[in-house]
Amino acid sequence: MALTSRVLGVGKAFLLTGAMVATYFLFAAAGMRVALRSQEVSVPDLAGQPVATATATLEVLGLLIRVEPARRIHPSIQAGSVILQEPPPGLTTRQQRTVRVWLSSGHRPNQIPALVGQTERSAQLRVQADSLELLSIAEIRSALYPRSTVLAQEPPPETRSTSVSLLVNRGERTVTYVMPDLIGAGGTEAADILREQAFRVTVVGDHPYPNVPPGIVLRQYPQAGFQISPGEPISLEVSR
Repeated sequence: MALTSRVLGVGKAFLLTGAMVATYFLFAAAGMRVALRSQEVSVPDLAGQPVATATATLEVLGLLIRVEPARRIHPSIQAGSVILQEPPPGLTTRQQRTVRVWLSSGHRPNQIPALVGQTERSAQLRVQADSLELLSIAEIRSALYPRSTVLAQEPPPETRSTSVSLLVNRGERTVTYVMPDLIGAGGTEAADILREQAFRVTVVGDHPYPNVPPGIVLRQYPQAGFQISPGEPISLEVSR
């Protein structure tokens, strides 16, 4: 009888402990859901707000802002105010997430500046400063014009538009050769031929090799088959 009572007491203790543990995990899970839900916010509608106002609106909710450089014409929203956002209004998101916004350039197209003759970088900065969209950059290769120079633009200067495309010179393509296999060739003769093509050749021969005449190429860098251009270094190791 005493043994039975003791067993029942132990069983009740285990059941009580199990119930307490289960209750703890239930409360912990519920608390975690509440904590996660408290970090979620609804994205506000920023349309028509200036950047400063939109930034303050997002900061109150614990959200960040990123202003995209390309602006767009809008018939009613003044220049510098938000016309588009991502994520859209009403979407639920977590705090510390970033909201991307695009601004209005006003209701009227800007006048396209003269960009021909400028460097590509200067033209891009001017396009951005004038709130224009850079649609595309086409490329040609020519030795007649400076590298990275704008050669043409569309539309032409003084045209009213919201975007522009550029034609940029990338410079003449560098002449390349395929590195020949010089192993077994005479080091002096090979070096002379390479130097005539404006390569920088170094010939080294520090160790004698049995059964190999002096001056024979044993190793080369770059290896055969690599593409090389004039002015690049070439190293030849020859027998002594």
